Amino acid sequence: MRFVKSAGAVVLAAGTLAGCGGSPVQAGSAAIVGDQRITIASLDRDVRDWQRQFRDNEVANALKEQSGGSAGDAVRQALGTLVRLRVADQTARRAGVAVTEGRTDAVIAGFDRQPGGATAITLANGLPARYARDVARFFAIRDLLAARSLPPRVTSAQQVLQARQQAELEINRVAAGMRIEINPRYGTFDRAQGMIGPVTTRLSGTEKGLG
Repeated sequence: MRFVKSAGAVVLAAGTLAGCGGSPVQAGSAAIVGDQRITIASLDRDVRDWQRQFRDNEVANALKEQSGGSAGDAVRQALGTLVRLRVADQTARRAGVAVTEGRTDAVIAGFDRQPGGATAITLANGLPARYARDVARFFAIRDLLAARSLPPRVTSAQQVLQARQQAELEINRVAAGMRIEINPRYGTFDRAQGMIGPVTTRLSGTEKGLG
């Protein structure tokens, strides 16, 4: 999956989430990330709310098209984003990075200075508008991680871009060591593409009965 931040062609590659994509998960779960459970019921509700909000938001539609996304993969993108948010939180904890409410507020303010504001950016990332602060927190974590590798005096945008890429790699490394399980009805992690891929095998009776 990709994270969309703005209309200015700033699309963040989420990288490879190299967790245990094919493991059986607890009944009623869409995914398990570490010790956190994403339920099928909550995922279904998120996708329904997103579809209703996204349909009428022209800016979100344009942002999603720019990122190469499709409204047809709504469930996989929503689940992939929810997983990614949790991995970023774990990365921050391991790195000792504290994300204050003020820092998240600053990211939201930056979103709101762009066309469509925080709502459009959140919708373009596959989640309903109520997740705006969660999406902003992801970018706050990414930028705080990136700041640690920047020189005292930043002289070019390329330096910032490279630091952000390093932060993404750090998030990926944490994902690789985490327990990440996806309900097979939603697919498995595509390690090459860094997203939840489509279901490619026939589900057993047990797998069909999850949830």
